[in-house]
Amino acid sequence: MQQSPRTGREGDVLAVVSQSGPTVSFFDAASDQHVGTVEVLAEPHELCFDPTQRLLWCASAYHSGYYHANSGRRTELTVIDPDTRRIVEVVDLAPEHGPHGLALDAARRRLYVSVEGSADRPGGVVVIDTETRRPLGRIDTDAPGPHWFAIDPAGKTGFATNKEAPFVSVVDLERGVLTGKAEVPGSEGLAVSADGTRAFVASPYAGTVSAPDGERPATGIRVVDARTASVTDTLFTDNIVMPVHLTSSGKLLAGEMCMTADPASGPGRHAPGRLTVFSADTRKQLGTLEVGLFPLTITSSPDGRLAYVACVVSSTVDIVDLETLQVLTRLDIAKRGEPGAHGLAYIPRAA
Repeated sequence: MQQSPRTGREGDVLAVVSQSGPTVSFFDAASDQHVGTVEVLAEPHELCFDPTQRLLWCASAYHSGYYHANSGRRTELTVIDPDTRRIVEVVDLAPEHGPHGLALDAARRRLYVSVEGSADRPGGVVVIDTETRRPLGRIDTDAPGPHWFAIDPAGKTGFATNKEAPFVSVVDLERGVLTGKAEVPGSEGLAVSADGTRAFVASPYAGTVSAPDGERPATGIRVVDARTASVTDTLFTDNIVMPVHLTSSGKLLAGEMCMTADPASGPGRHAPGRLTVFSADTRKQLGTLEVGLFPLTITSSPDGRLAYVACVVSSTVDIVDLETLQVLTRLDIAKRGEPGAHGLAYIPRAA
């Protein structure tokens, strides 16, 4: 008898950001029942769970709005106890601003936070000590708006995607310096291979315009060689990819943003998005399925069996069985009066 994908998840919790809530909501991972909500600062975007300190970090990027269309950039990270669902501290990174991407090196107790640039300084990555919750330094990325950030499992190399800059920034985390630029036509989400040799980068940037010859860059995932900082392959998709996630079982997940065609008025409305699944090793497509409107964040369960796809326009989270490629259920965050589902974190139960 096949084991249910829910088996063994009792006590585990899924945390979901509502960007316009602004809240972080918690759901039982076995029953999908809502178990609590924490109100946070305006425009929360991404989440990162630190199992060593057992704390949940939440980045708030703007006072209102989003990248390229906001009323001002925030400077804070909110630290939450996911067990008591209470705020532990609000860490102010000022004068750094626009915190967004979060990547954890639990072994070295380091949290990396991408921040946007200003007139006199490019964007970069702030390094935080997760014990003291205080900044230790900054790594420049030579781009105005590093957005997503990911590190290799060894904690030696980091990759920052830059929406409008034509490259992915590659940084040496031990020396704290920029070491390479992988040329891509703008980039969105990313994930790093289990051996740290490759980064899988969503490209082009959703706002990319056509090239001078009228050709729009092919949509998909660029495979970046970490050693040479160069693109070695492309996994093609039918639509712009926003989030990219790699599961513990080696499946590469891409969230495609789909639009309806409207010849009369130009760009159409959002259509149901698509979750496309590849093998990270063979780079072959394993299948696709329909999800909510505008998938923006993807995470997975520690065993790699379930995927969680947050869709910001429909404000839903689709829970997908990655063995059958079927949606098991959909969490409707908007029904709770908390629109804009975005950041996700899977939190295993306390030992």
